[in-house]
Amino acid sequence: MNLYAESSAVLAWLLEEKAADQVRHALASAERLITSDLTLIECDRVLIRGVSLGRLSEAGAAECRAQLRAAAADWQVLRISPEIVERARQPFPAEPLRALDAIHLASALVARSAIAGLQLLSLDDRIRTAARRLGFQLQPA
Repeated sequence: MNLYAESSAVLAWLLEEKAADQVRHALASAERLITSDLTLIECDRVLIRGVSLGRLSEAGAAECRAQLRAAAADWQVLRISPEIVERARQPFPAEPLRALDAIHLASALVARSAIAGLQLLSLDDRIRTAARRLGFQLQPA
């Protein structure tokens, strides 16, 4: 399975949230894992915010950062290219979408144009709805 990993799913895995086991299984099952610079940025920002608000210890955040860094070393990370920006600026089949969600969907579409059968791993309902309408198979199913 080829998989595009969106931030909500990666964060659930990192922070051991409710769906962490499902996400962990999907990540481990992927032959090729693609994500965006945006996923790494969003994950780091959530960890910084968690420490700043006292919801996460610095040691816990450091452990999460190390896990993310190790995992992402094996992932194909898409840069936010002009092609992705241009697609994100256009309407999607399930509006309204937030700007960062549009960047994720545009990134997944660009990746799918090069990787047949790319599935999308997300826990975000807005992204899942739009992705389904764009013809993506979703994980978790």
